[in-house]
Amino acid sequence: MKTQKVNEKKIRVWITILSIAIPLVVAVLFGYKIPNAEPLRFLPPIYATINGLTALFLIAAVIAIKEGNQKLHQNLMTTCILFSVAFLGMYVAYHMTSESTSYGGEGISRYFYFFILISHIALSIIIIPLVLITYSKSYFFKDFVAHKKWARFTFPIWLYVAVTGVIVYLMISPYYQ
Repeated sequence: MKTQKVNEKKIRVWITILSIAIPLVVAVLFGYKIPNAEPLRFLPPIYATINGLTALFLIAAVIAIKEGNQKLHQNLMTTCILFSVAFLGMYVAYHMTSESTSYGGEGISRYFYFFILISHIALSIIIIPLVLITYSKSYFFKDFVAHKKWARFTFPIWLYVAVTGVIVYLMISPYYQ
C-alpha cells in the first residue's frame, strides 16, 4: 500500500510537470521560426485527419468498454494518446516552418470560427492533465472506479477538442497559401 502511494505521488508529479511543460513548450516553439526552412504545407490535412481519427477511436473505445471489451478499449485509448502526440509534433513542426494563416471569412462565420478556435485551444490545454490522470488511474493503478469517474469528464472534452480540430482545419483550409 505504501509503495502504491509513493508511485501515485510520483505519477502526480509527472502529470503536473507534463501538464505545465507541454503548453509552455508548444507556446515557445509556436513563436519560433526555423530560418530558411521549407514550409511543411502538407501537414495540416494530415494532422486534421489525425484529429478525426482520434474522435472516431474515442467513440469506438467507449463502445468497446460498454460491450465489456477492456483490452480493445485500452488499445484504442493508447492509440488516441499516440495520435495526440503525433498531432502535437506535426502541429508544432508546421508552425515552426510556416507563417500562421489568417481566417478570411466574414460575418457570423468569423465569430463562429474564433469561438471554435479559442475553445479548442483552451480545452486542448485542459485536456492534458485530464487524459494523463484518467489513463493513469486505469493503466498504472488499476483503479477502474476512479478511472470511470475521471473518464466522464475527460471523454467529452477530448472528443470536443478532436472534433473542433477538424472543424478549425476545414474552416481555415481555403485560406492556406
